[in-house]
Formats: sequence, C-alpha cells, structure tokens
Amino acid sequence: APRDGNGFGGWSMILVQVNPGETFTIRTEDGHFQCITGPAQVPMVSPNGTMPPIFVPPGYVSQVVEENGMRKVLVLPHAMEFHPSLPPVPPHLPLYASPHPAMLHHPHVFPTELPHYVHQLPALPVYSEQGEREHLHYIYIYGIWLTLLSRATYSFIILHRQAKFKLPEVHRSFSANGNVEMLIFHSLISVGSLRPISNVQSSSRGKDTTCTVGDLRPAAHYYARVCVACSSVKGAPSETVAFTTLCGTPDAPAAPRLIQRTKSSISLQWTSPNDNGSKITGFYLEYHEGKQSAFKEVYSGLAKQYKVMRLMPSTKYAFRLAAKNDVGMSAFSAVLSCCTASCSASPPAPPSPPRLTEAGVTWLSLEWGAPCGSASRDTPTYILEMEDKESVSGQKGSLQVSAWKVIALHASVMFKQVLVAGSEGTSQPSSAVEYRTQPAQPGSPGKPSLRCPAEPHSLHVIWEAPEDDGGSPVTQYVLELSHSGDEWEAVYSGSLRQHVCEGLQEGTWYKLRVHCQSSGGQSQVSEIFSVETPPLPPGPCQALRTAGAAATSEIPLCWDPPVCDGGAPVSQYCVEMTQSAEEYQQQVFCGSDRCCTVSQLLPGRTYLFWVKACNPAGWGPLSEMCQASTAPGPPEQCSAPQLILNTSTSGLTPEGNGAEVCAFRMEWGLQEGALELLYSGPLTQYEVSDLQPATEYRCRVQAVSAVGAGLFSDVATVTTPASVPAAVEHVEEMREGPLGDVMAHSPATTLALRWKEPNCHGAEISSYNIDIGEELPLSTGRTSYHILENLQPDTTYRIRVQAVNSMGAGPFSSVLKLRTRALPPEPPVLECAVAGPQSLKLKWGEGLIRPAVSSDPHKFLQMHHRESICIYSGPSHTFKVQRLCEATDYQFSIQAHSEAGMGPLSPSYTFSTTRSPPPQLKAPKVELIERNKYAVTWEAHQPMKGDLIVYKLQMLRGREVEQLYKGPVTSYTWHNTSAGVACRLRVYAGRRSQDGSELWGQCSLSTGLPATEPPREHRISSCHEPQPRRSWPLTDEPFATVLLLGFVVLAVLFAVLIQYFVIERE
Repeated sequence: APRDGNGFGGWSMILVQVNPGETFTIRTEDGHFQCITGPAQVPMVSPNGTMPPIFVPPGYVSQVVEENGMRKVLVLPHAMEFHPSLPPVPPHLPLYASPHPAMLHHPHVFPTELPHYVHQLPALPVYSEQGEREHLHYIYIYGIWLTLLSRATYSFIILHRQAKFKLPEVHRSFSANGNVEMLIFHSLISVGSLRPISNVQSSSRGKDTTCTVGDLRPAAHYYARVCVACSSVKGAPSETVAFTTLCGTPDAPAAPRLIQRTKSSISLQWTSPNDNGSKITGFYLEYHEGKQSAFKEVYSGLAKQYKVMRLMPSTKYAFRLAAKNDVGMSAFSAVLSCCTASCSASPPAPPSPPRLTEAGVTWLSLEWGAPCGSASRDTPTYILEMEDKESVSGQKGSLQVSAWKVIALHASVMFKQVLVAGSEGTSQPSSAVEYRTQPAQPGSPGKPSLRCPAEPHSLHVIWEAPEDDGGSPVTQYVLELSHSGDEWEAVYSGSLRQHVCEGLQEGTWYKLRVHCQSSGGQSQVSEIFSVETPPLPPGPCQALRTAGAAATSEIPLCWDPPVCDGGAPVSQYCVEMTQSAEEYQQQVFCGSDRCCTVSQLLPGRTYLFWVKACNPAGWGPLSEMCQASTAPGPPEQCSAPQLILNTSTSGLTPEGNGAEVCAFRMEWGLQEGALELLYSGPLTQYEVSDLQPATEYRCRVQAVSAVGAGLFSDVATVTTPASVPAAVEHVEEMREGPLGDVMAHSPATTLALRWKEPNCHGAEISSYNIDIGEELPLSTGRTSYHILENLQPDTTYRIRVQAVNSMGAGPFSSVLKLRTRALPPEPPVLECAVAGPQSLKLKWGEGLIRPAVSSDPHKFLQMHHRESICIYSGPSHTFKVQRLCEATDYQFSIQAHSEAGMGPLSPSYTFSTTRSPPPQLKAPKVELIERNKYAVTWEAHQPMKGDLIVYKLQMLRGREVEQLYKGPVTSYTWHNTSAGVACRLRVYAGRRSQDGSELWGQCSLSTGLPATEPPREHRISSCHEPQPRRSWPLTDEPFATVLLLGFVVLAVLFAVLIQYFVIERE
C-alpha cells in the first residue's frame, strides 16, 4: 500500500492479479456484481488500511505479495507455483481460503469533468503470466487518486476520492501556437447493465482538427470532448459527444483446467471469456495425442465442463478451447497438457508427521518430509489438516511445499495429520501431533468498583478478571491509585481481585485502575474508576470575639473558620446565646458569613455566646465561650395604659435604667399603625373628648429620661358606647332594569325604593321607617329596599326614610319626590287585511286612518303555532307575516306597551292562508301530424297537497279566444278547420280541490302553428303575376324585443344630446 504525506496515510491499495482463464467478481456499492476475466490486475482500495477478506472458489488459493510498498493478491490453483519474478510471501500476511464465491467490495467514483493539469509519478513494473511488462501509474488530479493500469489488450482506470489532498507542482511545456487537446472517457458496460463501472482516458494534442483513436474495446460506450490550449492558458472544453464501438469476436478463453483423470477419461472445466458485446453461442474443445497429429474437435456446446472418454492409460494429451458468438470465433486458448492415470499406479506412502520449527502468538511454523519411495513424475500435493478447539469442524489446506507457516491461529491448536495427494491418489494420513501457540498478552481487567459504600479513610475495591487471558492464567493483579494529576501509585499487587485501600483523606477524589500479568505479558490498564471519600463534620471554630463597641441592644461578633474542614467546604455557621450557663442556649444567627450582629438585647446586660460550623457531613462541635455586655439605654417599656370612659390614666412609672423619668408621651388613634401624638408632659393621666360612639380607639405610652426615650408600651384599646343610627343616605327609586324579579307588581300603583345602610353606631339596625306624608310612617324590616303598594296612579309623593336600632330611631333622611306612572294601555283589535298563500298582512288600531308616531305605545304581536313566539315589536299599526304554509290556520294575539308598563294580552285571533295557484307553464309544443292536424304537448305538474292538476288549452285567433281542451292530460290532438288564419296556442295549469273548486295559475307563453306546404297546383305561377306580400304576425316575444330596442335607442339618443348641449357647453 503506498504511503505518502499528502493525506493518504489511512488508505491502502491492493492489486488483485487474476490469471488467464479465471474470473474475478466485484460487488459494487449498489449491490451489483461485475465480472473481470483474466489475465488482469485489479487495483482495490481499503479505506481503513487493513487487508479486506478475499474469498476464492474451491481448489484455489489467494496469496498476498508485497513488493516496493505495494500489496498484490494472487488467486492461483493448488498446482501453480509462485511467479518467479515475485518475492516470497511475507510471514505476517494471511492466507485466505474459503468455499464462498469471489466477492470483494470495490468503490468507484466517476468525475463529471476532467481536471486540466495532472502529475504522473514513476511507473511500477508488473509482470504477468505471459511475460508482458505492464506499467502501473499513479496520477494525482485535484484531490482525486487515480490508478491507471495500461495493457495492450485490456485497459481501465479506477478513481478514488480522498478527504484531504495537497496538489503537487505541475510542470508542463507547450508550444507557442495553440494546441487542441481531446480527452476520451471510456465506460465499460457490464453484461445486462448499462451502468458505467470504470473509466479510461486517452488524450491527443496537436494542431490538427481530426484524431484517430485506437485500442478501443468492442461494444463499449465512449465520451469525447475537445478544448483549445495556448501556452499555459486552456479554454473551456466543448460539450461531450457519446459513441459506441461495434461488437467483436470473443476474447481468447483461458486454458481448460483439469478436474479429474482416470485411466480412460479426463474431466476438464473452463470459464467464459469476454463476449465483446455479442452473446457467446458455443465453445469448441479440441485435443491431440501428442504424436504430431492435428487437433480434433471433441466437444461443441454451451457447457463449461466436459469429460473426455475412451482414452488410453498413461498417455499424454493436449487440449485447447475456443469461443464463438454471432460475429465469429475467437482465438484458441493456451494448450493444456495432461496424462491419464497408469494401470499399475498406487497411492503414495504416508509422509512423516509435521515438525514444529518455530511458534508465535498467532502462528506456527511447520515442516515435514516427503513420503518414502515417491517416484511419481508429478509434484505431490500435501493436505494439512488442523483441529481448532474453538471451531466445530477441522480446517484443511492444499499445499505444494514441504514447509508452511500457519498464521491467524488461537491458543491450544492441534495439528492432526498430513495427507499426500498425487496423480495415483491420496496417501494415508501421517500420525497426529499436537503443538500449541505461545500465550498472548491478556486482556484488560474489568473496571474497578466498590464492594461497599466508601468510608472517609478507606475504600474496598473489587474488579473482574479479563475476558481473554491470552491462553495462560493470570498470575498477578496490580491496583494503582491517583489523586493528583497523572501520578499513579501501586497500592496492591497479588492474585486476589479485591483490596481495601486505607489511610485516605476524607472528602477527596481518587482515581483507580488495575492491570494484570501472565506468562504472556502485561495487559493494558482497565477503565479508570473515579470515587470520592465521604467528608467528616468540621472542627471547632476559632477566636470568637466582639467586632466592635456594643450598643444598647446589639453586640457585633466575628470568628475564624475551623482549622479542619472535614474534607468539605464549610457551608454555614450557627451562633447560640444565653444569659447564664444554666439557661437553655438559643440560636440567634445561622448563615454563611463569619460575622454577625446579635440584636434585640436588653441594655446593660451580660450575655454568653458560642459558634459552630457545618458542612455536608453535619455540624461540628461548639467553640469556646465568649462573654459580652450591652451598653446602658433608655428607660424600660411602660405598662399598658388603663383606659376608662371620660378619663385615661397611665400605669406605674417604669424603671429608668439608671436615669430618672422626666416626661411621658401618649399616642392616640383608630388604627395601630396610624397613631398620632396626643399628649406630652409629666402627668400620668389625660382626658380625651369628642369621640365617636361605638368606636374602638387605641393608645400607647412612652417614658422619656435624660438618656433618651424608652420603648412604647403595649397598645391598649377602648370602645365607646353605642347610640341611635345615623341618618339614611342615598335614597333613590329602583328602576325596572336593575330591579329584576323584585318588582313583581304594576308600576302604576307601586314605587320601588332603595337606600344605603347608615352607620349603626354600635347597635345593629332592626328596622326602617318610611314616611310618605301619612299620619303614621310605614315600618319595614332590616332591608335596603322596599316596594310601596296601593298607591294612586299618576300621583306625586314626598318620601323620607329613618333607621331604628335598640338605642332608638335615628334622624330622617332628606325628602325624595317620586311620581307613580299611568295605567298600561289596553290591547287593540287585530284584523287580517290581506291573506295570501304564504303570508298574512295584519293590522290593528288606526293603522288605516293615520300613520304611526313615536308617542304611540309599542305593540307586541305573538303567533301561537306549536309554541308562542313574538314576531313583531314596534309602534307600527300593520305587519306582514311571511313564510307561512298555504291553507293553514294561524292564531295571533297582541298587547300594548307604554311608559306605564305592559298591557294585558288580547284574546287569540285565528286567520287562514289561501291556496297557491300552480306555477306558470312553459310554452306548449305544436307538431304538424298531417295537413291541418296538430299534436300539442306541454309539461306536467305534480299534484299540490292532494289537489289534482288540470290543464286548459286555448287558441288565440286575433282578439278571439277559444278553449280547445280542459282536463288532466298533458297532450291534445287538434284539427284546424280555419286554414290560412294566424292562430296561436297557450295553456293554463290549475289545481282542483276535493270540493270541486278550481284555482288557475298564469297562462303560458303562446306558440304559433308551424307552416304547412301549399297545394302543388299553387306552387307554379307565371312570372308576370304579381307576388303576394308576406306578413308576419307580431307575437308577444317579438313585440317585447322591438319595444326594448326602442328604449335602448331612445336612451342613447338622450345621452348624446345631454353630452353635446349640456356638458360640452359648460
């Protein structure tokens, strides 16, 4: 495999040499197979740099040869020697032999455009079977690796794209004149497929505009293009032109191969050569006896093997083969010479057992001696059998040498025997021997783990034995430990698979790994296992002290962290305090800071303090005690004042804390957070006036000395006694909208009132008094609204409201003037003005006399049909009910609504819709049956609600109307007795009810009679007689059309006049 510095270090190229007559099969990326017949050398590429598997058919062996940095895979039969020009097989390269068909993955990359500059490396000589010298070229083209194997009879190119590539320098010289460069691409066509599998390139440069390209393959597709170059400047290439060469005779097949021979027969086998575009139609096998006789044909057909019978024993014969297709016959193959078996021959003697010359980890070098008394002309073939304990069956291989190096073996491999295969048969096997390969390096042990939870100062580590011991037992395990970077320390060495690591630090991360040793060597280290030892609680904190001068209620403290943190950082501190050593310690601070201020202390007192630290493992011990005192402060807090109605006195005088109390401050208010200073002086009592009844008041007192003011006392509360309610406010009338279901009476005799509840002044309101101008006020319960009933319609009232509680009646509210409404209107009389099939026009009141005005009461019209629904609401006096059913009774009622309210509902009125006439028919169709006899037909209608549909046919003769037919039939045959008179026909549709009454619809459009032929004697007239004038009767349709055209002409004329006389003059 070539190795260079241009990014190809990870790629490996292998040359597979195929002998004449053999076929090499390649499987491409898309799953297709391509057969390449020998002689040929196929360059293959391995992306990962390893040797790909080579599978060969039975009876063949693949051999790998390395020469000048290139690996070649030769596929040879057992009887063929190594080529003399090739070096011996390297000992480290494997031998691949398997009964599977030859398949090898072969990637192809076809460029869409050839690059302009190429750089060619020196050629590597390769020798084939016939001694022809070939040249293997390596070409770098813009990031593409090309291997060109050129030959006189077979040429192809395989492209492999690289991920990274450095373009070498390109040196080229051209003449000053312009040159024409033509590049030809060749795509080989596989059998049954037109997909290109490889490319070939040839170029022609010069000034000529024509070029003859030779050495092309038959039945192959080619693509050509041309470009112009001048000095180092090259123009763009032309478009690609495709052409296909003609078919040719097949290539010369490979020589037949000997399969089996007896005393009277020889079995041969061969492969198909390249057909060159035309299918092979047969093979011709010829032979001669070697006595200067001519070749004779012994077989002709499509089979690829044949058994030649009736031969002489111990006689040498020569065979050759040719193939034929529709174009012609190919050249004969090389001659195969072989002999039949002898009559007195016997199998060879058994060889000596194999001897071990050298052993390795994966290989054994064996040799053996030739069998005694072997005098055969043929070189014997040895069959080496091997038994592998890991495989189900033994392995066999055919060799032609007396020594062999077996590689890719496992440990404990036993060779059973050696067989000799000659022309006379196969000998008995030699005696079985047993050899073993050298032990290999063991695999890495399993990843370490913990057998039990980690402890602060120890770890109990276990691990698994390696899966592969390399053929020899593990004798020693080495456990290594690291906690600082890449420095590893061996803490255990022995045969056990567990160890307790002691003397570790708490809260520290450690890394563990293990490797093992055997007679095969030392293994790789296992995966690294990282573990952390659990931490311990921290030690006591240091130097607890005050951080400055103490205040009257605060003492600042600070301390140093503990010397030992237990292997984990300290997360928080806790300060505890007490006034004496006998009292219970209480927590006054908890946080991550190393200083705090203890507040809410009493002035002039001495306190004891301790501090402790905490980490994830828990709390540490308390530190040494620290004693500190607060500074003197103002007087003590006063006791809560004693509040009595009409007077307010304070409690006893508090302690002065070393200074005499000289004054008191009293704050008073309704809410505790909004107290105001009401008194400041030396007195211990104060009277507060102008208070609200049934109101809770709050009071607190503060003592003042020369040092300062003390704390306020606790808040004292007092409640004033209850009294009569306050005056009622916001008395108003309740409207119908917000009243809802409360207003259930007629608004003409009622008034609805509502008000806002006043302040009760400490006693719950029990009732309300309503004064409407009568002698005694009306009393109601505890409610915020009331409905006054039995009032006079359209009357004004003066209303006052008064609240009452257990203390008495409060003052009246301000006067509210309200007026009752008038009585609601009575319902009008409902009548049906117009009745139709699907509508009823109703009227009421004075709708026909005067129009409706806005002051008229609103009317609500209801229809009772299955359910009562309101169909109209408004001041109008008429309403048309639409979308009704014909001949159906409907019930209606009406009521009036005014400002006084909704009036009563009128009794039900019943009105009926009329029957609807049938729809208008289309114009009847009139057909002439015979002279003056007509058949009239018209469309039919379906029965309408059980009523029969009848038809009436009329004839129009000028202004006269004559009825021709009346009945349910839709056709009529009519005989016209008045010939020569213009007549038109029309038809009516009517519905006949069960009582016999008829309702007729509109008449259809009229239809004229078709023209009749005049008598034959009237058709011939003299040219001198005057022709009668034709007259067309003006029917309805032409008349309407003429009238419409007249209106259009008149409108256009008026538009022109207006445009000319009015618009243009302005």
